[in-house]
Amino acid sequence: MAATTISPAIRKQMSSVAVAMKVAVIGSGISGAVCASTLARNGVSVTIFDSGRGPGGRMSQRREIGEDGKELMFDHGAPFFCVSNSDAMALVHEWESRGFVSEWKQVFGSFDCASNKFLSIQQDGDAKTYVGVPGMNSISKALCHESGVKSMFGTGIAKLEWLEEEIPWLLTDSKGENLGRFDGVVASDKNIVSPRFTQVTGLPPPLDLSLVPELATKLQNIPVLPCFSLMLAFKEPLSSIPVKGLSFKNSEILSWAHCDSTKPGRSTDSERWILHSTPDYANSVIAKTGLQKLSSETLNKISEEMFKEFQCSGLVSSLPFFMKAHRWGSAFPAKSIAVEERCLWDRNRNLAICGDFCVSPNVEGAILSGLAAASKLLQTSSCL
Repeated sequence: MAATTISPAIRKQMSSVAVAMKVAVIGSGISGAVCASTLARNGVSVTIFDSGRGPGGRMSQRREIGEDGKELMFDHGAPFFCVSNSDAMALVHEWESRGFVSEWKQVFGSFDCASNKFLSIQQDGDAKTYVGVPGMNSISKALCHESGVKSMFGTGIAKLEWLEEEIPWLLTDSKGENLGRFDGVVASDKNIVSPRFTQVTGLPPPLDLSLVPELATKLQNIPVLPCFSLMLAFKEPLSSIPVKGLSFKNSEILSWAHCDSTKPGRSTDSERWILHSTPDYANSVIAKTGLQKLSSETLNKISEEMFKEFQCSGLVSSLPFFMKAHRWGSAFPAKSIAVEERCLWDRNRNLAICGDFCVSPNVEGAILSGLAAASKLLQTSSCL
């Protein structure tokens, strides 16, 4: 299995050469942010590009305004995470010490929608549950603003061009503007090679797979599980729910829910819940609408259907004062493509592909893949 930590020997070898190395990291989710931070700490000049307004990827935090004008914050993607690998655990402990990660001590359960009863309620899990503070995106925010990391948000990459020159990679945006030349590239967004990129934008994927034929077969078609999240805010606590996180059994619409406002560092002005749909429900909607931007009418209908299913459980006795749906079209991978290697690597091009779709579809998988990608580039830089 590929090592994910950087040994003192490698650090010493690369100290005289890595300063000159420039790397572009595409995507500011956990995998890209961990990779960028690790590279920068070891002397590499790093620029992160992300088409979003801010960092986080699936761990981004949604900011909404209620009818009363007050701000509402939702972790509408990844709700929390657990880690067991020693390399990942070491990073999480460091993040805890820096104050942007905390343990979330709550009760979780499993609810059967056929009988409208809880199947199980678990006080203590096998592993600690962690959250970013004050939002899940706090982790990526901190890593993307570390010394040596330059972050370019609202900047989508339209083309990765390989030039047979000393600094070989040229990146351009959707307007055709030159974004700079780089010695190496890390892509933490699987859509740079995905047909889904074309379905959404009408443009060819940024990375031409003919450049990396050995990686092409693994990258060409990574299956995903689409999902809709529903953000809810209530004036009063949902006192009939004895847990703060629950999975749903025997529901065609809902897969799980969690109470966002009970996490450390969150506002308690309202009780905020987030529901996630089943992949089958999301696929049924996407089959009708495609992957283009959804209309407000469609999103409102999805909101109503998901909330109605929540109501039918008997767990909800009041109406929310805020309700809004969000589509995650391709964020959740259904397959791991590089479990042993932890990332895909083309040494001839100094190109690494990393993300949870490489190792495992969770935050820990993203962390390990980002570390592995950084390790590959740092070992290469030490041989320059």
